[in-house]
Amino acid sequence: MTADPHRARRAEPDVHAHLFLLAGHRPGGTHAEALAGAHRYGRAAEAAGFDGVWIAEHHFIPYGVCPSAVAFAAHLLGATSRIAVGTAACVLSNRHPVALGEEAVLLHELSGGRFRLGVGRGGPWVDLEVFGTGLDRFRHGFGDSMEVLLRWLSGTPTVAGNARFPFRPVPVVPRPRSRVPLWVAATSPGTVDLAARYGLPLLLGLHADLAEKAELLARHARVARAHGHDPAGIHHASAHLAQVAGTDDAAARAVRAGLPPLLAGTAEYVRLDGVTGGRRDPVRYVEHLIDIHPVGSPRRCREAVARAAALPGVRHLLFMVEAAGGRDLTLDTIHRLAVDVLGLPAPDTVAGAV
Repeated sequence: MTADPHRARRAEPDVHAHLFLLAGHRPGGTHAEALAGAHRYGRAAEAAGFDGVWIAEHHFIPYGVCPSAVAFAAHLLGATSRIAVGTAACVLSNRHPVALGEEAVLLHELSGGRFRLGVGRGGPWVDLEVFGTGLDRFRHGFGDSMEVLLRWLSGTPTVAGNARFPFRPVPVVPRPRSRVPLWVAATSPGTVDLAARYGLPLLLGLHADLAEKAELLARHARVARAHGHDPAGIHHASAHLAQVAGTDDAAARAVRAGLPPLLAGTAEYVRLDGVTGGRRDPVRYVEHLIDIHPVGSPRRCREAVARAAALPGVRHLLFMVEAAGGRDLTLDTIHRLAVDVLGLPAPDTVAGAV
C-alpha cells in the first residue's frame, strides 16, 4: 500500500470509521476519571470526523466501568449532534428484552435515529446471580430474548411474550417510526447462526484475527442466504485495537506499557459454571494484538485498516484507542488515526474538543 492516507477510504467508500470505548479503570485512577475520559474521547471523535462511537458494557470488573452502555450512549448523544452512538454490547442475558427495547426506541427517537443497539449473550459471570437471570438464561435463553427484542424494535403496534417471557399483548410505547438498527456480538458459531437466521449484522470483537473473522462472516453469509436474506445487504461491524505513533516500535512500546494494566481487570471475572483455567498469557496476548491490529506508524496502520476494510460484508470499523492509557496519548491517537491513517474530513480538531 502507498503512503496515501486516503487510499483505504477510496478503496472501500462505504466503510465507516468509529471509536470503540471501554472506559477502563487503571491503577492510580478513579472510576469517575475513566468514565469522564471515555466521554471526552467520544466528543473528540465527533470533532475529528469519525462516523460514530460505541461503548462497551461490563459489570463488577475494572476492565470496563460502564455498567449501562445505554445510559452512557444517552449522555453522549446529548453532548453531540452528528455522530452515531452505539452499544458494544448490551448484555442481553442480564436484561429483560422489553425493558431494553423500550430504552433503545426512546434513544432512537430522541436522537433523530443516531442510536445503534448492539447486544451480546455475555458470559457465565456472577452478573447472572446478581440480576437473578441465572445460568439457564445464559445457556439457553439468548434466542428467546432476541425474538422478543426484535419484535419490539420492528415498529409493530403490539407485542406479546413467548414461552420464556410469558406476558399478554401490550402496546409498544414509544413506537419506533422506523426499525431500530441492531447488531449481534458474536464469537461462536451458534450466535452467528442466530443472527444470520434473522438477517442481523454481526459485531465482531477485537480478540479475533482477520482469518477468524472471515470464517465467521462466511458462515453468516451461508446461513443468512439459506433463510432468504441477501448477505450483500447486511452490514457488519468489526472492532480493532488502534495505536498510532511516529514509528512501529514507538506504538508497540506504548501498547506494551499501557494495555496489560487494563487487561488485568479481566482477571476479576467471577464464573458461575465452575470452569477454571484457560486464561490467556497476558504478554503473549498483547503481542498478538499488536501483530494483528493497526498498531504502528501511519503507514503500517493504513495497511492494517485496508485489510480490515476488505473483510466481506464489513461496513463499520470500530477502533479501540485506549490501549496506551492517558488522556493525551489517547487524544493524540484519535487525531492521528483520523488525519494520518483514515484521512477523515474533520469538521473540527481534537484539540478543540472540551
